[in-house]
Amino acid sequence: MGKLTVPVFQKGILVSLGILATIYIGLSLFLRFWQTRLIFFPPATIVTTPADVNLRYEEVWLAVSTGKLHAWWIESSKPDAPVLLYFHGNGSNIGDLVNRASRFHDLGLSVLLFDYRGYGKSSGPFPNEMLVYEDAQAALNYLTQTRKIPPQNILLYGHSLGGAIAIELASKHPNLAGTIVEGAFTSIRAVAEEVSLYRLFPIDWIVTERFDSISKVRSLHMPILFIHGTIDDVVPAKMSQELYNAASEPKKLLLIPDAGHNDAASLGGEKYLQTLKEFIEQTRTFQSSKFNRDPKFKNS
Repeated sequence: MGKLTVPVFQKGILVSLGILATIYIGLSLFLRFWQTRLIFFPPATIVTTPADVNLRYEEVWLAVSTGKLHAWWIESSKPDAPVLLYFHGNGSNIGDLVNRASRFHDLGLSVLLFDYRGYGKSSGPFPNEMLVYEDAQAALNYLTQTRKIPPQNILLYGHSLGGAIAIELASKHPNLAGTIVEGAFTSIRAVAEEVSLYRLFPIDWIVTERFDSISKVRSLHMPILFIHGTIDDVVPAKMSQELYNAASEPKKLLLIPDAGHNDAASLGGEKYLQTLKEFIEQTRTFQSSKFNRDPKFKNS
């Protein structure tokens, strides 16, 4: 009987290791092929509209390859006002943005809010990285082609995941006025590495939805403003610092003390608004200077 003890014990170990390996491989496959469900959390219900904060708006529908996007156009009363194209985060829709839109409108901006496919009333398949980039382009096309707004009069504003979308669009359109990102991350891979559990898995193989902003921000040649709450527990503020360090001038980093991931604008108060005002003015000066140096941009 003693001779049988070791082989049986070894067999038990091998079976246990096999079970653990199967679980590990299964979880790795789940994370790779189900990752869009871990990135995007699209709410369908729109709880408020611009009318709830006394803003006049126009409901807009934008055609895309596999559905249509729902948007709100909120026009400034000022002629030739700068236009802000807003990209929301992964768990919001445009119904969550009306107070933000009101702040921008009070600064004299026209605003376009829109939902990616699968969010709010926008139709189409479940979102992924390539689809939201296409949606962003469709929104910009609406402004430049339908509204006939010059690109140099359009600002991009992205919050959280929307920051990665804004940086991607800006990298493709150097003639835009400028880009503002709030609570932005450097890449999805870097976000995953912040979670100790994910570090147990082969992240480089798993992550196919990359949103690699740290690489793209280096190519931007326009004014860019980074905003981040210092106690953000979703995306650490160090990521905005890293993006800022990688970006070219003109650039600015605004850290909001004691603000988290979703309240930097409200807690930032007058400092936040004043920084936006200064940045908008900077984009006008920069664009004027750029056009004088390089006339090709006039017809971009």
